[in-house]
Amino acid sequence: MKKAVLLRNLTLVLAAMLTFAVQGCKKKKEIVEEEKPKGEVLINEYCSSENYFSDKKTFRATATGESMDRETAKKKARSNANAELAKTIRTTMQIVGDNYVNSTEFNNKEEVTETFNEMARTIIDETLTGAIKICDKLTQKPDGNYVSYIAIELSGEDLVADYHEALSKDERIMAEYNYEKFKETFEAEMEKLGN
Repeated sequence: MKKAVLLRNLTLVLAAMLTFAVQGCKKKKEIVEEEKPKGEVLINEYCSSENYFSDKKTFRATATGESMDRETAKKKARSNANAELAKTIRTTMQIVGDNYVNSTEFNNKEEVTETFNEMARTIIDETLTGAIKICDKLTQKPDGNYVSYIAIELSGEDLVADYHEALSKDERIMAEYNYEKFKETFEAEMEKLGN
């Protein structure tokens, strides 16, 4: 008798678990199968997937350019990508400089912060010429216009090396500058960028 009751209870529990499992699967399936909004077309741009996002080792930027002339379309795309890359690097380097200066014992924090920011601007302008093209597509629209898609990247490690070299020429900074601490601060910010 006890075995029959135990078997019946076990059967009910298993049936309940199976019901929940089936309902859970149905809900997930319903979420995945969304209807496409009427009148909208999904656009898939070249050179702009997750493969072209910045990560913890590399700054990346993507852009497009359009023109009736194919070379002008390419120049616009490269110019837009350079501007986007510069903006990302400037923002990151400003945060790194501010965090580094605030975490150290510089007596002249304001002056040092300004020097770091000036140095970043100079280095970024010089370094952008070394950005590598990692994706380049050219399409032509029915109206004859060309659309250039581009993705470029710049090594974070190379940028830090250039930055360190420039800072080492400033005797005021080098008196209190700790490269390892600076690099650690930079890598922490790159980790955030990668996420």
